[in-house]
Amino acid sequence: MQILVTYATKYGATQGIAERIADTLKAEGLDVDVEPVADVKDLARYDAFMIGSAAYIGSWLKEAKYFVEHNLDVLAAKPVWLFSSGPIGTATVDKKGRDVLVTSEPKEFAEFATTLKPRDQRVFFGALDSKKLRGVYKLFSLAPASERTLIEGDFRDWDLIDEWARSVAHELTASPATAR
Repeated sequence: MQILVTYATKYGATQGIAERIADTLKAEGLDVDVEPVADVKDLARYDAFMIGSAAYIGSWLKEAKYFVEHNLDVLAAKPVWLFSSGPIGTATVDKKGRDVLVTSEPKEFAEFATTLKPRDQRVFFGALDSKKLRGVYKLFSLAPASERTLIEGDFRDWDLIDEWARSVAHELTASPATAR
């Protein structure tokens, strides 16, 4: 079984998550390729897909959304899992008491639910290194109010990412013939 883990990232945190997922799937005995969505050329050789993107202001990066929309026929015929990275910090609930990972789900999760029918979708905490910021994000980081919203650090929960990837691997190896 050949799996593609593909991603869109702005500053590298989502790439790190994708690479960790791929390593975990490989450790579970699966054949895995990992590459940015912009570099993916041939989907026909894959049996399943894990697609991820960084999320900003509630949306995936445009190249990830384009990848799914452009390849919808192929993707909809195979098992697909979606993941996203975005929230930073250590708070697990927001000021209203809601789960931060749930409230950080990108709108694409709902959009692709009916057309793509993903087997599962997850949001993971991301990372922020202010030295990597560019453009409007760099300008925003310099504003006094940004210190309340742009919390620097690596907040990715590697154990949770590994656990999720292993659950995907087990699902794929338990019933590889149930592609759709």
